[in-house]
This record gives sequence, structure tokens and C-alpha cells, in this order.
Amino acid sequence: MRPRVVACGSRKDAYESFCTAISHGEDAMLLVDSEESVAAEYQSDSAKPETWLPWQHLKQRKGDGWEKPNGSLDTDCHLMVQVMESWFLADRDVLKEFFGQGFKSHLLPAAANAIEGVLKPQIYDGLDKASGNCKTKAPYGKGEHSFKLLAIIDPGKISAASPWARRFLDELKKKMGAKA
Repeated sequence: MRPRVVACGSRKDAYESFCTAISHGEDAMLLVDSEESVAAEYQSDSAKPETWLPWQHLKQRKGDGWEKPNGSLDTDCHLMVQVMESWFLADRDVLKEFFGQGFKSHLLPAAANAIEGVLKPQIYDGLDKASGNCKTKAPYGKGEHSFKLLAIIDPGKISAASPWARRFLDELKKKMGAKA
């Protein structure tokens, strides 16, 4: 039993596609950028990520205001905190190998920083500067590079660095009938 990944375009398109799937009785999960830090009150018990409230974050966030669809659970909604590219910071070796000669990993946000706390502009700026002088690839571009990198970064490293990523992978395994 393998999941099917559906890239929906914009975050609003992803939300609407999720709502449609849920309304048709499909088993679906929503994975979107949080776009900003998630309030501590929505992720208060670090030992029980299944109790986190991503729908509350998405409801209160200016620009979203999304309601949790009837029939869905908080464990159906997952956040890439703050953006998908946050996950790339967990596997700097892959970034260096992918971009090759000229990649300057020291220009990325400091490795000591928790990846979920790095602000969106810092991540994009760091990736742009670190990849700006590469010999074999253009500077980082979401459309050109993001899904290629997502396919090759180590999920174990991401899960170790990001509680939200670990939550997503654990819930995905549960839905697939595997142990988390």
C-alpha cells in the first residue's frame, strides 16, 4: 500500500484539493508550509505530536483562515516549518553534492540553529548566496531545484532535525499500516 503524492500548485489549491478528497471519503493528508513560526500553544506537548493543532495555526494565520474540513483530523494536517527548504538544511552534504563546485555551505544559516526556527527569508537568502557561484548549476530556484532536492535528501536527517517532519512521517507510516 503506497501513498500517492499530489503536487497541487499553490497552498490554497492544496487545501482545496484536500477538502475535496475528504468530502469524497478519501483518506488524505495535507502537507503545506507553515509560512511562519507555529505558536507554542499549538504544539505544546513535544512527547505527543499527535495532539498538536496544525489546523488552529492555519485558521489563525493571516492569508489562510482555513477551517478544518468535516471528517478530517489534526493528524491529517502537516506543516513544513517554516518552508519546505527548511528541510534541506538538515542534509547539507546533499546540498553540497547537488550544487557541486562553488557551493558555499558556510553561507547557509548556522547548522547549530534548529531548522524550524530559521525564518523563511533567511533560508531563501542562504540558499541563494550559497549556490550563487556554483559551476554546474544555477543559483537555487524553487521551481528548478526544490523537488529534485526533496527526492534525494535523507528523510532520517530531516526527521531528526524537525519534530514536524517526524510527526508527518510517523502519521504517514500509521496510515500505511507500518509501525511509526
